Amino acid sequence: MKQIDVCLTPDLLHLHDIENTIVVVADVFRATSCMVTAFAYGVNSIIPVATIDECQLYQERGYLAAAERNAKKVDGFELDNSPFTYMDDRIRGANVAMTTTNGTLAITKSRSAVKVLVGSFLNLDAIARFLKTERYDVMVLCAGWKGRVNMEDTLFAGALVDRLKDSYAMAEDSAIMAWRLYCQGKDNLPSYLSSSSHIQRLQRLGIQKDITYCLQHDLYDVVPVLRGNALVSMQV
Repeated sequence: MKQIDVCLTPDLLHLHDIENTIVVVADVFRATSCMVTAFAYGVNSIIPVATIDECQLYQERGYLAAAERNAKKVDGFELDNSPFTYMDDRIRGANVAMTTTNGTLAITKSRSAVKVLVGSFLNLDAIARFLKTERYDVMVLCAGWKGRVNMEDTLFAGALVDRLKDSYAMAEDSAIMAWRLYCQGKDNLPSYLSSSSHIQRLQRLGIQKDITYCLQHDLYDVVPVLRGNALVSMQV
């Protein structure tokens, strides 16, 4: 039987062999939610880069550029890390370069996988349906916060395990832990997450609407996949 595993932070990725595995990267607040939203609203491609300097180089080549550090937009870039920024006609057909504190770094660290997918609650069902058709093991890579474990990405991992538990065996304790955490909180995720560190960080910035939006399930039938150095969308 295929297996599903969970890596709770990119700092633990070196402990996993991902060369014959599909990696699903999750940065729920807010990078992967932004990416899924962008593809739902017609963006052509997104190039995830680890550093601000790399993102600036793409900007100089004519790409729309998004840069975020510590949950705030970096000065000099067109786009930020709010999914509502990507509900805009200017992104339709555009190529975007993006760097974020955690999510894009997690994607760039996963390049040796068979496939790298972008997951969020917004496209949870689409991701699950796609993975049921694949023959490879799966690992959910939680972007976390600067190397630390966080609640929201772990809950997404648990939600995906829950959707796939009849098709995939849970490989390690981290998958079981994430699944049990999600089962505890799934009936009211905003309340369950209310005291978590990143929720409090975002609330201090006055962006409660982003939190509410990013915790919605199954809004979009898009599966972003890394092809070369760019994410593109697969319709499922």
